[in-house]
Amino acid sequence: MSKTTTPRNCGFIGLGHLGVYLAASLIRAGHNVTIHDLNKSLGDGLIAKGAKWANSAKEVAQASEVVFTCLPSPRAIDAVVNGENGVVSGLAKGATWIDMSTNDRSETLRLGEIAAKLGFNTLESPVTGGVHKAAEGDITVLVGGDEKIFAAHKDLLEAMGKPVLYVGELGSAAVIKVITNMLAFIHLVACGEALMLAKKGGIDLGIAYEVIKNSSGNSFVHETEGQVILNGSYDIGFTMDLALKDMGFAMEYGRKFGVPLDVASTVQQAFVRAKSQYGGEVWSTQVVKLLEDALGTDLRAPGFPDRLQ
Repeated sequence: MSKTTTPRNCGFIGLGHLGVYLAASLIRAGHNVTIHDLNKSLGDGLIAKGAKWANSAKEVAQASEVVFTCLPSPRAIDAVVNGENGVVSGLAKGATWIDMSTNDRSETLRLGEIAAKLGFNTLESPVTGGVHKAAEGDITVLVGGDEKIFAAHKDLLEAMGKPVLYVGELGSAAVIKVITNMLAFIHLVACGEALMLAKKGGIDLGIAYEVIKNSSGNSFVHETEGQVILNGSYDIGFTMDLALKDMGFAMEYGRKFGVPLDVASTVQQAFVRAKSQYGGEVWSTQVVKLLEDALGTDLRAPGFPDRLQ
């Protein structure tokens, strides 16, 4: 990726499975990046690439004209942005906070209102497509907020992913991101059932994978997460707890908007059972293991990677 001609002072808070790659893309694009995470060791690789470490979210904000956050829950986002030594206590008037987390719409709007009263801008830009795409800088970026603010920061977002899609007013991206994740979880459970049906039907799973990939039944989830299921690592870089958080958001929107989510509800319960069986920190793809364990049949095939590249 070529360096930008207009380097900016950017902050990045939250260096988890996604955040570390998004921050790395900003550095690669030539921006001055100040970072923070509760676990300082997560920033070591970025510091080696030129990032500066800050000891708090407030210090990140003081050093930045744009602060990005990528955090695991509404509670964490509120603590980092609005808590003691948070972003709001250090960001200058006219600066911008961009949240790349998957957050609840009402929380996004609440924090956006606080930001507006304090005189700085807010955008939401959750990403979708998987950790492997974030690593390559081509993960899809969904943006909600004032269109003029979006235009002023589009180059930063394009440094981290593509395509960069403007969805609408603040809160819009939160809703559509949860919708995409809901579909992904539905496809994941369906993928497991399809592969198991093929296995029990005596079909080689490597061949079954290719047939489905080249059929009308294909999905992005089958092409990607299907590979690490067939490998047996399940390593998608996304946990069961995060999946349940997002499914909870989806069900809440269903109630709020009056949309029955019968399929999604069934899938949510599968994830609840999977968490109970395997724990919340395992990869979300292990929801498929429920079926494997129930039937005493592993879904394995040679030649598939343990991690997506």
